[in-house]
Amino acid sequence: MAKFISKIAFWRSLSELPKVGRTISVIVLLLIVLLTGLGMYWSSEPEPFDVVAAAKERAESRGYLNNSKQLVTGYTTTNTLYSLVDTLLEKPGGFLSNDVMPPGVLLDNMPAWEMGVMVQVRDLARALRKEFSRSQSQSTEDENLKIAEPQYNFDTRSWALPSSESEYRRGNSELIKYLDRLAVKEDNAQFYSRADNLADYLSDMSTRLGSLSQRLSASVAKVRENTDLAGDTSARQSTETSGYKYVQTPWTQIDDVFYEARGASWAMIHILKSVEVDFVFTLQDKNALVSLRQIIRELESTQQAVWSPVILNGSGFGFLANHSLVMASYMSRANAQIIDLIRLLEQG
Repeated sequence: MAKFISKIAFWRSLSELPKVGRTISVIVLLLIVLLTGLGMYWSSEPEPFDVVAAAKERAESRGYLNNSKQLVTGYTTTNTLYSLVDTLLEKPGGFLSNDVMPPGVLLDNMPAWEMGVMVQVRDLARALRKEFSRSQSQSTEDENLKIAEPQYNFDTRSWALPSSESEYRRGNSELIKYLDRLAVKEDNAQFYSRADNLADYLSDMSTRLGSLSQRLSASVAKVRENTDLAGDTSARQSTETSGYKYVQTPWTQIDDVFYEARGASWAMIHILKSVEVDFVFTLQDKNALVSLRQIIRELESTQQAVWSPVILNGSGFGFLANHSLVMASYMSRANAQIIDLIRLLEQG
């Protein structure tokens, strides 16, 4: 009842304002409602896409798909890299990390999600330039990839002169040139589907997963033993540190870490599905195809709908859920399976 009376008093006070004042108040209220709705729409995560269908659609549109409907080795993975960047630029609201006007500047979950995807884009672009497109350490870099890779490493917060979007689009334009050369099978455009190349890339992915799972677990304060030099009696470090560490993610960053991990997982799912296509014979030879598919399943669990309006941060066995710990569980299991897959590729 008290709330109802207060609402009546609020609207009565508005009616007593001068006409200009009432008009301004209504405009401000409408603007707030509009920006809130737009911000919610812009914060919606993009839907997953079919990596094979996207690759075939691009190849067909450019006249490169042959009668057998078979894509050249490496086309799916490279096109997935292009599509990940294109999704960041073309999703509702576009690229939000460098926005300086509302509602984009007021949002934090989607920019964190974008950062998670962008880190995976950078890792894949580096692997493509450094390993997948080169036969050995003495071979030369691809002329388009050596331009594309640095563009994806441009600052995500730059909004002008140049903007982040313009640099990422330049990277994609160079990537398309590499794709075209790959499709027509130019001698100097290659993608090498080898076990050692894949193992090196998966090692980087494992490192990312390990870091994210640790940051997610730190949503609950805990003391950790310092294992920096564990396993090597002769190891040394530049600065002595304590034998244990007290770690906890600041409460203001818990949702950001959660959405960064969610974005990274979203990108990893698409990349690994592309790897399944382009490295299928390598994986079959190592009897590792089912291992890769299980990793994808674990990562897909991280994309389940979040029904809570906020990211909850209950204690480990407390009354409230802890979304970060659930996410960390899925990512840790995926990481453990990637480590096993790397071992299979190196020794199987």
